[in-house]
Amino acid sequence: MSDQKRLFLVDAYALIFRGYYAFIKNPRINSKGEDTSAIMGFMNSLLDVIKRERPDHLAVCFDKGGSADRVEMFSEYKANRDATPEGIKTAVPYILEILKAMHIPIMVKEGFEADDVIGTLAKKAEKEGYKTYMVTPDKDFAQLVSENIFMYRPVFGGGYETWGIPEVQKKFEVTDPLQVIDFLGMMGDASDNIPGLPGVGEKTAKKFLATYGSMENLLANTHELKGKMKEKIEASKELGMLSKKLATIMLDVPVEFDAKDFEMSEPDIPKVTEIFQELEFRRLIDNFVKTFALENSAPSNQLSETSKTENTPKATPKEEASAGAGQFSLFGASAPLSNQSAPLSKQNNELETEYTRNTIATTSHFYQSVASGMATQLFIKNLMSQSSVCFDTETTGLNPIEAQLVGIAFSWDIGKGFYLPFPEAKNEAQELIEQLRPFFESEQIEKVGQNLKYDIKVLRKYNIKVKGKLFDTMLAHYLINPDMRHNMDVLAETYLNYTPVSITELIGKKGKNQLSMRDVPLEKQTEYAVEDSDITLQLKEHFTKELGEANTQKLFDDIEIPLLRVLADMELEGINLDTEFLNSLSEALNNDILNLEKEIYATAGEEFNIASPKQLGIVLFERLKLVDKPKKTKTGQYATSEDILSYLAKDHEIIKHILEYRGLAKLKSTYVDALPLQVEPETGRVHTDYMQTVAATGRLSSNNPNLQNIPIRTERGRQVRKAFIPRNEDYVLLAADYSQIELRIIAALSEEETMIEAFKNGEDIHASTASKVFNVPLEEVTREQRGNAKTVNFGIIYGVSAFGLSNQTDLSRGEAKELIDTYYETYPKLKAYMSKQVDFARDHGYVQTVLGRRRYLKDINSRNAVVRGAAERNAVNAPIQGSAADIIKIAMINIYNKLEAGNYKSKMLLQVHDELVFDIYKPELEELTTLIKTEMEGAFIMDVPLDVEVDTGVNWLEAH
Repeated sequence: MSDQKRLFLVDAYALIFRGYYAFIKNPRINSKGEDTSAIMGFMNSLLDVIKRERPDHLAVCFDKGGSADRVEMFSEYKANRDATPEGIKTAVPYILEILKAMHIPIMVKEGFEADDVIGTLAKKAEKEGYKTYMVTPDKDFAQLVSENIFMYRPVFGGGYETWGIPEVQKKFEVTDPLQVIDFLGMMGDASDNIPGLPGVGEKTAKKFLATYGSMENLLANTHELKGKMKEKIEASKELGMLSKKLATIMLDVPVEFDAKDFEMSEPDIPKVTEIFQELEFRRLIDNFVKTFALENSAPSNQLSETSKTENTPKATPKEEASAGAGQFSLFGASAPLSNQSAPLSKQNNELETEYTRNTIATTSHFYQSVASGMATQLFIKNLMSQSSVCFDTETTGLNPIEAQLVGIAFSWDIGKGFYLPFPEAKNEAQELIEQLRPFFESEQIEKVGQNLKYDIKVLRKYNIKVKGKLFDTMLAHYLINPDMRHNMDVLAETYLNYTPVSITELIGKKGKNQLSMRDVPLEKQTEYAVEDSDITLQLKEHFTKELGEANTQKLFDDIEIPLLRVLADMELEGINLDTEFLNSLSEALNNDILNLEKEIYATAGEEFNIASPKQLGIVLFERLKLVDKPKKTKTGQYATSEDILSYLAKDHEIIKHILEYRGLAKLKSTYVDALPLQVEPETGRVHTDYMQTVAATGRLSSNNPNLQNIPIRTERGRQVRKAFIPRNEDYVLLAADYSQIELRIIAALSEEETMIEAFKNGEDIHASTASKVFNVPLEEVTREQRGNAKTVNFGIIYGVSAFGLSNQTDLSRGEAKELIDTYYETYPKLKAYMSKQVDFARDHGYVQTVLGRRRYLKDINSRNAVVRGAAERNAVNAPIQGSAADIIKIAMINIYNKLEAGNYKSKMLLQVHDELVFDIYKPELEELTTLIKTEMEGAFIMDVPLDVEVDTGVNWLEAH
């Protein structure tokens, strides 16, 4: 054992950000509405280091004011970084207060980054015979590594790794850690906005270092390079040297290393406890007290076994038990022995800290593959005797229309499961799935899964319809916590404290070398697939209870689960596409774009890259001087975003042309040229994927392709809809659209009689509103007045301001404010309802739709007025949007059931916001027009009647 003293230098902001984002899926909000995630995450990390390593000397280093020298060298240094999240800004003062109470030195120097402070202290400590460990995940610190300076890096999934010279040599493929500076200078750093050499990425930088050894040597030998790379680097020599300077950690910060100042000392436990109590960190108080109670019991002059590199021998089980007892952390010490027998989900609920996550290697389980013949028959007999079974298909790809079955995993007891591998030959696979048909088509056996829509679509390729009750863990969690991610790995880690096997461990990362699941050995297939089923089954047990607690069980059973089947059928059906028309539209758009280019160049008096924000900004604001004080971005460029240009478009013809140019270019690339490439060869149709778990309001989203965002406000945009056509000449497209559903909902919920009566009388609601707010008879309302009233009607739902209304209309800001005030005077109950919604959200932390779908608003009591204002707007908007989404979902389910029961040839194809699109068999048109309109208008009964407009056509545009 070495007697050499050890100094630990903590990169404060690196661990604060890491701690904040560790809880981003499930933020820690206390009763005062404060987001305490960053404080908790940082403290977990700090206490973890102290418990594991018992350092002799320790300091926490902060940035202050950024690096003045680097900004002077390069004004755009770090200029592209997003604003610091509010939860981190409010956390830092608390963290500083806690560190002071713990008597831990805080090292900070105005005008210098923590990297530079740490680098300077590490080198000074090295001269005094110390081993220094830099606690940070930031790879830039690798340049400082020496015989006595190490990186101590938290690792995703738990634990730490220590980088010494060998690890840095291996990671960066260098001979000397100082070459990391050259490496970073060559490839640049997007997070710090270090430009690097153009065209040089990680692989090329390593190749150059192997050949030339340094940036200087590379730049001195560019004559040995070839082609474009040679041209780029020769033209960027100054940029390369600048990048190297920017990437170099400074070692001359005016800070001193006085060993006595850095010694670990007894904290002020009452003071720290008081702060933790204020923050409501009950469990963290115990962690803190235990950490310092163990002060004299842990080894002091060696790195803990769990943090050493792969080449270090593992501790014996006995040693691990001794070292790990009672320790827990953000990054993964062992869980307390007293909690080992508790269910994982319970541990996660009861503890505010993150333990080492369990894995398949550390968890007792029994996963078995099923052999063919008698074994399969016995398995199916056992399967058919169950009341609820979790299943998961393993396939050759992610596209369910093309994918082939490789195997199916089943689980009905926690920790146990079976895997049935499928033969590659299609006829043999069909024979095997036929044996499973009684299970999948049983109405008595509940089927459990994660993203069951995918499995259902895969099984339909084999002519299998999944019947009986369904439980989808992804949908359940979406209703419980709509703002969180819902993929299985995240759910397992959050609720079960378990990290599943990653698919990349089996088949590799995306790319040409990625394997198919069929290439994976059966034993690994079995472990991976059955683990998924087992974990999903455990999540189901967890979410069943939470659905009840969130009062969303009925929404789950009556809306989301039935809709899952509806969407699966719609996606499999797809829609026919007229690719020839799109090709001709592409040519027409190309001509439009070229004509606009000429107009823009003529007005500008020069040619430039219109798609380049930098060049565009120079032309508009330096050459043409369109405004006196143009806005700039953080990088110093002129701001040319759409909202800024839209504001100026009224007064400048060139900006109108630029906005039109951008719109046409996007339309061409996103839809006109892309859609024909998304036609499935197997079906000859386009198959969008509807996602139920993306929009927190409950709306569906469409992907691959996104058919909900096709612009319809422009003539060219509308023409894209012309490309969507019926399956053949015996069919016609029918579009059924809810008329002003959101206004009808807000009128009903607010009980605003004036608005309700206008709807009941069949009046034009916008003309009716204009008549009242402008105080003119209905028949005398002008087109402009109606347009302004329409903008307010829809804008009110989204919290439109006078400034926003002014931008959307020809009204001045004063006129817009007067119109909004008059609007609220005209509809007082509407304003009262909006205030009531905000108050409800403040008291309960959520709002809900007419069917009880909740939207949680964690920022509703935020101290930041901007953040709080956004939450207040959501408090009003979410119940309206969400209720509209719920209503159209009910209509879809009811219509689908009627079409199935009547054995109609017609099919429902698309849902786009408040519109449904059908492929109607012409002999069924009259009957189904009535059925669709009736079901949509009767989906939900309110004081305001729902109204649906129905039309047909030989393409979607004509039908709409």
